[in-house]
Amino acid sequence: MKFKFSKMHGCGNDYVYVDCTQQEMSNPEAVARFVSRYHYGIGSDGLILICPSEVADFKMRMFNADGSEGKMCGNGIRCVAKYVYDYHLTDKNPVSIETLGGIKTIDLSIDNGKVTEAKVDMGQPETRPRMIPMITDHYIFVDQSLVLRETTIVGTDNKTYKEKFFFNGTAVSMGNPHFVVFVPDVDALDLEDLGPQFEHHKLFPEGVNTEFVQIIDENTVKFRVWERGSGETLACGTGACAVNYACMKLKKAGAMDKPLNVQARGGMLKVTYESGSNHIYLQGPAVEVFSGEIEIPEEALQ
Repeated sequence: MKFKFSKMHGCGNDYVYVDCTQQEMSNPEAVARFVSRYHYGIGSDGLILICPSEVADFKMRMFNADGSEGKMCGNGIRCVAKYVYDYHLTDKNPVSIETLGGIKTIDLSIDNGKVTEAKVDMGQPETRPRMIPMITDHYIFVDQSLVLRETTIVGTDNKTYKEKFFFNGTAVSMGNPHFVVFVPDVDALDLEDLGPQFEHHKLFPEGVNTEFVQIIDENTVKFRVWERGSGETLACGTGACAVNYACMKLKKAGAMDKPLNVQARGGMLKVTYESGSNHIYLQGPAVEVFSGEIEIPEEALQ
């Protein structure tokens, strides 16, 4: 299999983009795994296909580095909008893009005929556990304890006790399931250890993306993210929106109709919760790194 591609990123959250408006790609799961490898493929957080749509201007299919298909990607969809405009697949502004998380509308900022950044209407946050999905008896899961593991210890009285290792967090979906945890220092965390424990927790039947958030001031927060299927990434657009929701719900930072600065490892995103519509808007850069052509060996597609 041989195809042309572009590598693009939003705040370091990078994907390989392929124009599938004229032809379909077979076995995109295997292709995603191959191209995502940094030392043997192109290197990325996954693969995004730009496809025709019957209900919007275009359709986005997004695959994580492990080949699993995701419902939505806030950084990825900005780059899709940049791709279709810069490569003259459309001259519309705004542009609508169909995803598994719904149809999203993207307003483009254009300089010298090229898109530099974009603002996405990410829709309303979903907090009902069955829709996230999450297995819990809570009506909503806000600032609740999630036990990662339990150990049995013997006390000085020779009795046995259960010692629980847990974090308080808030569950919300922005097209993808998220769990937002507030911590004093995000840089001190061992995400390689913590991330998989959240991702594969029994309360999240489809896995979960986890955001670890540090409050800087009332207008700015800093976060790291562990994405299901990809591991730690430099940014996550839907995750930044989930962070905004949790910050406002718990009155930790941000204000309605005012942008919250959400600092990811790969750059700054601006997230606004609009009072009139209860929609969350995500604004940030869209950058093309390079383009080329790659041939996938037969054995990689098995």
